[in-house]
Amino acid sequence: MNRDKSKTLIERACKTIPGGVNSPVRAFKGVGGDPIFFERGQGAYIYDVDDNAYIDYIGSWGPMILGHNHRPTIDAVTEQASKALGFGAPTEIEIMVAEKIVEIMPSMESVRMVNSGTEATMSAIRLARGFTGRDLIVKFEGCYHGHSDSLLVKAGSGVLTLGLPNSPGVPAALAEKTLTVPYNDLEATEQLFKAYGDQIACVIVEPIAGNMGCILPDPDFLHGLKSLTEKFGGVLIFDEVMTGFRVAPGGAQEIYGIRPDLTTLGKIVGGGLPVGAFGGRQDIMSHIAPLGPIYQAGTLSGNPLAMSAGLTTLNHLTPDVYTKITKATDKLIAGLVEGASKNGITVCENHVCGMFGFFFGIEKAENYQDVAASNIAMFNDFFHMMLDSGIYLAPSAFEAGFISAEHNDEIINLTLKAAEGAFALVAEKHA
Repeated sequence: MNRDKSKTLIERACKTIPGGVNSPVRAFKGVGGDPIFFERGQGAYIYDVDDNAYIDYIGSWGPMILGHNHRPTIDAVTEQASKALGFGAPTEIEIMVAEKIVEIMPSMESVRMVNSGTEATMSAIRLARGFTGRDLIVKFEGCYHGHSDSLLVKAGSGVLTLGLPNSPGVPAALAEKTLTVPYNDLEATEQLFKAYGDQIACVIVEPIAGNMGCILPDPDFLHGLKSLTEKFGGVLIFDEVMTGFRVAPGGAQEIYGIRPDLTTLGKIVGGGLPVGAFGGRQDIMSHIAPLGPIYQAGTLSGNPLAMSAGLTTLNHLTPDVYTKITKATDKLIAGLVEGASKNGITVCENHVCGMFGFFFGIEKAENYQDVAASNIAMFNDFFHMMLDSGIYLAPSAFEAGFISAEHNDEIINLTLKAAEGAFALVAEKHA
């Protein structure tokens, strides 16, 4: 593929933007090579500035569940833009989005809109600390909850891709307030609570991890976290920025039958525009200003463009959409596993309704230690071979992939055909 324009643009971007990108994973440092600059999208396809077409398995990192350029969503945003881009004042559509979220996710009795997933998790933790009067928080290795200081401790996503388990600029005294446990390790978490239970404000967890690939939880693990926080008076926060409305209408908490105290959302709730939200029990949310003393604010929170996109997207998430996505994901993953096996390549996978992870050289992926032991070199070669065949996967072995309702049988078959050749080449290179 000719990518001359993308090459020119990254050279130009590096002169004014750190690393040439506005988010680290986009830089392709995890897989090597130069990032691709995109121009437009339609359905399951995205098109770069050189007019190359790619089947997209990122979907803007999750929110494009209905595919790119979903006409009702575009029309809703266009209609709102013709009225005003924003006010910094209340609008009715903010209420409509909040009502929709509360309807779909009953654990969220009250909702505050923000501008990003990072802002949602940061605010939820401040709220949990203020509500409990405690300072310590518990997170899990490989889980990424945004780039706020308290959470960049053994984080996932781009931090793992760049090999930075901790970030310079995070004060040691603040990092000491974050206790880290291996994902899916309930026993270690129980020991932590025995030692610090009366000091722990909250546990924050991706109920299905998406920032070290896609890692499914042991249901007993999640239920155990609920029991521990109830027993010791802490707050359980589900970070459903990725999984909310993605793995089920009510997110992972619907699948596993758990009602967290607080939930953070992003991605789909904005229909592709920058947005986040946090919410939960009314008695906790009543401590947020202006009702209570815990301050949180955002000039552009609840922006009507983002609310229009989010509400329209949520209104189009019918049972048929989830059926289509589940079928497509099952077919894709079964085909990839079969293709790898035919070429003598050891792989394992995790997937659930449009969210998937695919790992080379390991037989199970249940936590960060498993994923870190996977064959990154094999993944990187597979990534570039697929890219050259017009398949756009996440440019990191530590990221989940996403499927939309536009990924039909034809799209999946084209992907698996490309994968056949890629697996053969990977097997030959790594023989």
